[in-house]
Amino acid sequence: MELLGTGFYWNDLTVGARYRTYGRTITESDVIAFVTHAGMLESLFLDREYRKTHSAMEGYAAPALLVLSIAEGLTLNATGQGTGLAFLNMQMDVKRPVVVGDTIHVELEILEARKTSKSERGLVRTKNLVVNQRGETVIEYTPQRLMAARPD
Repeated sequence: MELLGTGFYWNDLTVGARYRTYGRTITESDVIAFVTHAGMLESLFLDREYRKTHSAMEGYAAPALLVLSIAEGLTLNATGQGTGLAFLNMQMDVKRPVVVGDTIHVELEILEARKTSKSERGLVRTKNLVVNQRGETVIEYTPQRLMAARPD
């Protein structure tokens, strides 16, 4: 019996293929939980009155690493369940801020999908655009992952 929700196998992916995840709204609880767990106890994230006079933007900013973490959750739940083996590296560029109330989704494009030299596993690199509800790219990152091959 096939397990529902299984992620992509590297050898089923085609360079240039594109996918989109479902979205998720960033909440105040997300920010508080993240900065508390990470120890990012900055007034910008924890003090509403401080934000009113010292923030460089309108709204309650979400840390870029929180946004990246949520984007990775959206991505992996859709593409890597049971097939993703390791996160190897990435480059990341933060394009614009995300604030509480913004809804993000991830648009992925397969840049590379190839067999490793030592096994049937594969290396997959994607270009991931984290996009807000206005269609603006807020983060662009290019993760490389080790992924399982489709079983024979």
